[in-house]
Amino acid sequence: MDQISWQDFEKVALCVGTIVRVEPFPEARNPAYKVWVDFGPEIGERKSSAQITRRYTPESLLGRQIVGVVNFPAKQIGPFRSEFLLTGFASDDGIVLAVPDQPVANGARLC
Repeated sequence: MDQISWQDFEKVALCVGTIVRVEPFPEARNPAYKVWVDFGPEIGERKSSAQITRRYTPESLLGRQIVGVVNFPAKQIGPFRSEFLLTGFASDDGIVLAVPDQPVANGARLC
């Protein structure tokens, strides 16, 4: 594994947000949802395509806080423009979301 400097880590904006909307994404190549997240007043609401359908239903995601990378360039995924990366951990049963274990203000940055 390559080592990175603290300055490299500081370039990645990993921020907390609350999921406010989830929709199926049937046009995606792999099963996915369209997810909208409120990252607070400085960042605002952003949307992403997330391949998290194996472990989560849309109803179980609403209102949850997640950690997202908010400073990647937007990426076109079929007819949908993904504006952040929802983070998680790969497991045999699908992606497990990376989440704070206590409530945090939307927009708070991982440090």
